[in-house]
This record gives sequence, C-alpha cells and structure tokens, in this order.
Amino acid sequence: MEQDRDKSPKPIQRILIIISGLAFAASSLVGIAELFTKALQAPKDNAKTALAASNSQLEAKEQGYKLVLQREPDNQIALQGLVQARLQMNDLQGAMAPLEKLIKLNPDRAEYKALLTGIKQRADRESKVDDRK
Repeated sequence: MEQDRDKSPKPIQRILIIISGLAFAASSLVGIAELFTKALQAPKDNAKTALAASNSQLEAKEQGYKLVLQREPDNQIALQGLVQARLQMNDLQGAMAPLEKLIKLNPDRAEYKALLTGIKQRADRESKVDDRK
C-alpha cells in the first residue's frame, strides 16, 4: 500500500498542479503587463507633477520675498530673489518694479540696467505677438 502512494500523483492532483501553474503564470503576466503600462504613463504624469511643484515653490518664494520687503523695503537680497522668482515664473511685468528699485539702490550696476532693458524688449515682443492673435 505504501508503494502505491509513492509511485505517481493521482489524476486529481495532476489537474490541480496544472491549474495552479497556469494561474500563477497568468497572474504573473498580468502583473508584468500592468508594470509596463504604468511605466509608460509615469513620465507624462511626472512631468506635470514636477511642473506644478516647481510653480508652487516659486510662488512660495515670491511670497516670502514680498514679506521681507514689507518689513525692509530696501533689502537687496529680497529684491534680487523676487526678480529671479518672477522671471522663472515668466512674469516679466512683475519683475520690472523690483529691478527698477535695485537700479535706484545701485546705479553703478550695469548688469541690472542690461537685465531691465532685456526684460522690456522681451515684454514688448510678447505683447506684439499677443496683439496679433
């Protein structure tokens, strides 16, 4: 009787082993397929998320610099930071006022004047493009 058990699995056991193997293979394939579809969609979502995070960080920096300038209107570091943040947000009009204040505080800094000239030219070009539309 012991020899009968050791010889080979019963037909029901064979069927269960085959079904289990097929179920395992199918679940693995489904998992791998989901992994690839998510990996293909992730770069699009990551780019949108990164852009939104970047904009919110820039807005937070802008607000911080504004708060400093309320207490210390002539704080040159805050003025420079505000100009940079607004330029990164593509707010050309908003960058002009603090840059003009920096020029008044530092009339000898040619780079401030050159930057203001460049911003004004770019703003003029963009407004002309907007007018055409």
